[in-house]
Amino acid sequence: MRQPQIEQAWRGRAECRECGIRDLVLFADLRHSDFSLIHQPIDDLCYESGATLYRAGERPGHVSTVRSGLVKLIQYLPNGDRRIVRLLRRGDLAGIEVLAGQPCQHEAVVLEPACLCRIPVGVVERLERETPRLHRRLLARWQRAVSDADAWLTALSTGPARARVARLLLRLSEQDPDAACFLPGREDLGAMLGVSTETASRVVAEFVRSGFVRPTDPRHAQLLRPALERVAGS
Repeated sequence: MRQPQIEQAWRGRAECRECGIRDLVLFADLRHSDFSLIHQPIDDLCYESGATLYRAGERPGHVSTVRSGLVKLIQYLPNGDRRIVRLLRRGDLAGIEVLAGQPCQHEAVVLEPACLCRIPVGVVERLERETPRLHRRLLARWQRAVSDADAWLTALSTGPARARVARLLLRLSEQDPDAACFLPGREDLGAMLGVSTETASRVVAEFVRSGFVRPTDPRHAQLLRPALERVAGS
C-alpha cells in the first residue's frame, strides 16, 4: 500500500496522530509502522443528546472511542424500568463486547453532545493479531471497563441518596475538576442512582441552596468539591 493511501485510510474522517486525547484512546501505543495495517477508514462523528449509538442485542461492525461528551449505557429491567449502569466518558470505548464476538449488552444513548471515533472491528482485529501494542492496550480497556462497573455498583448504588448524588457529581467532574460539570436531568439521575426522580431532584436542589452546586446554565454547574467530598463520605 503506498504511503498516501496509508495516510488516507488512517485518517478516514479522523486524524488519529493529532488527536487531542491520544494518550487515552485505543490506538495510543501505535507506531507509524503500524499504519500500513489499517485498510478501512476511521470515522470522526458527532452526535446530539438523545442519539442512540446501538441497542442491546445488536452486533455493530465497529467500536467507538469517546472523544468528548457523555454516553449512557442503559439496561431495561423485566418490568420495563430502566437503569443507567455506566457512563462512558472521554477515552472510553463503546461497544467493546463486540470485539469478543458478543452482542451489545446495553443500549448506548448520548447523554451530553458527544464526538466519537468509529473504528471498524476488522481494523481492531487485524491490529490485535499483528501488533502486541494494541493487544496490551485492549486488555487494559477490558480491565478498565470491569473496574468502572465495580466502582459504579459500589459507589453509586449504595448509601444515602445525598451521598450517591455527591459521588456521581464528583465522578462526572474528575477529568476536569476546574471546569463546569454536566448536570444530568432528574430522570437520568434517578436511573443512575436507583432513587426516585423526586428524591434526585430534592437532593440537587438542596445542594444548590447550600452552595455546593452553583449552576452556570441549565445543564452545567461549578462544584464546591470539598463540601461534596464530605457528603460523599457520609
